[in-house]
Amino acid sequence: MDYKAKYESWMKSEVIDEATKKELADIADNHKEIEDRFYKDLAFGTGGLRGILGAGTNRMNKYIVARVTQGLANYILKQKIVNPSVVIAHDCRRFSREFTMEVARVLNRNGIKAYVFDELRPTPLLSFAVRYLKATAGIVVTASHNPPNYNGYKVYWSDGAQIVSPMADELIDEINAIEDFSTIMSSDESEISDKMLFHSIGKEIDDAFIKEVKQMCQNPDVVKKVADDFSIVYTPLHGTGNKLVRRTLSELGFKNVAIVKEQELPDSEFSTVKSPNPEEHEAFTLAIKLAKENNADIIIGTDPDCDRVGAVAKNLEGEYQVLTGNQTGALLIDYILTSLNEKGRLTPKSTIVDTIVTGDLGAVIAKSFGVGVVSTLTGFKNIAVQIKEFEETGQREYVFGYEESYGYLPGAFVRDKDGVTASMLICEMAAWYKSQGKTLYEGLLGLYEKYGCYYEGATSIAFPGKDGMETMIRLTGNLRENPLTALGSRKVTEIRDYLSYEGEIKLPKENVLCYTFEDKSWFCIRPSGTEPKLKLYYSVKGRDLEDSQEKLQALTKDVSDLLKSIPS
Repeated sequence: MDYKAKYESWMKSEVIDEATKKELADIADNHKEIEDRFYKDLAFGTGGLRGILGAGTNRMNKYIVARVTQGLANYILKQKIVNPSVVIAHDCRRFSREFTMEVARVLNRNGIKAYVFDELRPTPLLSFAVRYLKATAGIVVTASHNPPNYNGYKVYWSDGAQIVSPMADELIDEINAIEDFSTIMSSDESEISDKMLFHSIGKEIDDAFIKEVKQMCQNPDVVKKVADDFSIVYTPLHGTGNKLVRRTLSELGFKNVAIVKEQELPDSEFSTVKSPNPEEHEAFTLAIKLAKENNADIIIGTDPDCDRVGAVAKNLEGEYQVLTGNQTGALLIDYILTSLNEKGRLTPKSTIVDTIVTGDLGAVIAKSFGVGVVSTLTGFKNIAVQIKEFEETGQREYVFGYEESYGYLPGAFVRDKDGVTASMLICEMAAWYKSQGKTLYEGLLGLYEKYGCYYEGATSIAFPGKDGMETMIRLTGNLRENPLTALGSRKVTEIRDYLSYEGEIKLPKENVLCYTFEDKSWFCIRPSGTEPKLKLYYSVKGRDLEDSQEKLQALTKDVSDLLKSIPS
């Protein structure tokens, strides 16, 4: 069925409500918009199902949510699981609660128990809850750090990790088999309680989670030592992290935690920022203002579903500087491994997991401790796959995992990036440095001096709509068909094409190209799995910070010029 036929089927359907039909009628003369809304179904990517809110098969709406949920229900029932159950959490975005209740209704009508959080909760708590309640699966309704007009839907399995192939492929087949919304089993809210399959959850899960989080504290005595004069500024960026991050810091003993009041409460419009993403430095504008007023030692900010966290520390000039995800990750690796080594808790099996686009410094530090490093594809679900394999084979022991995009996971009681635990550890780490008379930034400079000045960057190019997706595919295809031998004065020494690459560990096939040069600098290019963007990652190593920054700027420009020269 082409996009025009899909549009007409929605307009004629007895299941589609009048408000949705009016929205579609208003674009009747806009064929480009109709095409974009109906030319495909939203697909699972690195972060699950995610898209712009609105009517259409390529949009997030209650019909798509119900269809995906029915597909999940069908998949679960085919597994013949006794008393199946699903945990459901949501963030503060538009329609998140409404989508959550739609999910619960569909599951209940299929005889599947739904554990629904009583209010918005962080994504890592959902992952923990699936394991804690021994549930069959989990769902979190969120679009993470995307703009306000987005929402999304992530599916987790019984291990608390996001689903991956082949399970994801089988689930997609179940979803695709549902062509008629009238076949989806739904109900009204009054029927939920009658079935005794709807369970509201909250405090018990919070308490159990926080208990585990605090177990990850490496040096509680350090916190007590500096607590009186150590100052933290925290912003939840209008999202789900506010209560649990603050509770964790308080219970650990941090006394001076100032909250950015303008960004404290949930706000589906994220009205104080251009983007609710700690990767965007502008998101910290209000936090830096408050930090200057309080002379804060550290700033932390979590994204709307609190799986990512960014850190800001004072540089040598006394100005607050946003650290990159690679820098914070390297600092955490050094801090955690130093602590574990002092306690005699590192073993020959100890391993960290990063991704193919993560910077090199963290791996270099880990290897200096004799700790193994495994690199997997982008997306924390791929890191979770490695954790599960470590447990099943017993050949490695998971210590820490991270991505350059501000995602960190210390410990394995959660199976997704965890902004709550990472926030605690970043503050603890900054307190540890303060106990030595250093700032966190000075700690970073110490790592550069000891291991080398590795420096990274990332950019993205937007390709909206159907035409944009096709352009991205053509561009990467052109690069693949015309292998790069040099870039500027740099000679290419290795090309890794992850559609065919065979490395140390078996990885799924993915449209990613990585180029390494003689001077050990590199760049990677990949289409985003959650947004209509082409993402680019860069890494260099210089004599010092200034040299590294100059090399990164030159590499970024050369890659940009290369892409502009490729016919699209």
